[in-house]
Amino acid sequence: MAEIALKGNMKVKTLKADFKKAFGSTLRVYMSESCKGRYADDEATLASIRAEGKKGGELAIKGNMQVGNFEKKIAEMYGIGVQVANADDSKLADNSITLVAAGK
Repeated sequence: MAEIALKGNMKVKTLKADFKKAFGSTLRVYMSESCKGRYADDEATLASIRAEGKKGGELAIKGNMQVGNFEKKIAEMYGIGVQVANADDSKLADNSITLVAAGK
């Protein structure tokens, strides 16, 4: 089963690349929990863009996790917004499907 480990010292570009390789879908990373405004800088670490008051930490992301649960967990841990899109980044994935299904 596809799985990646998310850590605070991971760069945004590494997270996006690992996510694409593991699940086949595209990950959009934003500076705000609401996913409005600007995208996070690819060279920034997750810890450096973490919202004030959020603890961050490590998280094992498995392919059978639902898209909505994954997006919610990242917001809770880091205070940043992420959205899962299909493989060619043309539309957002449904929150009720798994991360692996989103990449197909």
